[in-house]
Amino acid sequence: MTDITTTAPATGEVTRHEMHHRRIDMRGWGRSDGLYEVEGTVVDRKPHDIGSPGGFKFVPAGEPIHDMGVKLVFDSDMVVREVTTFTSSAPHDACFSAGPTLQALNGLRMAAGWRSEVRQRLAGAKSCTHLMELLFPMATVAFQTLTLVRAGRPDPLDPEGEPVKIDSCFAYASDGDVVKRRWPGFYTGAEG
Repeated sequence: MTDITTTAPATGEVTRHEMHHRRIDMRGWGRSDGLYEVEGTVVDRKPHDIGSPGGFKFVPAGEPIHDMGVKLVFDSDMVVREVTTFTSSAPHDACFSAGPTLQALNGLRMAAGWRSEVRQRLAGAKSCTHLMELLFPMATVAFQTLTLVRAGRPDPLDPEGEPVKIDSCFAYASDGDVVKRRWPGFYTGAEG
């Protein structure tokens, strides 16, 4: 258990102690067969002993309560070709059987609508919450994995011919410097 003491203005000394530690790790790879992989893992630990609800499993302090992950194999169009999962540690025996439910993602494209489609296919009792939650940022990591593959390609456009990146985040605001430099014809900010 880690104790940290800080001083807060006007309130005096405040202490805190760690109660939970979650580590999420994600990586992307290119493969020799022309496909790509993205892998995400989640590990949850407590700094104290814990018993699972119902008391059938005891987890000593510092040992993983959850240690599980997902690997997606995808092509250059971001279409999922293969899904594999692993569960090394989980609080319930049933958790170890949840991985195959992610096969519902085969053939799905990691693009606009990914989150809602994943939720529709895997929400609630249809899958493991921890594995499903890894899938949302995995699409972003998959996209980042293809950065060099996409280099030199024209920017994707929406149906009106505007680059889809515009107004997709703070940096790509239509009235911001990035748009002004990269797509001056779509810049909406003040001139000068």
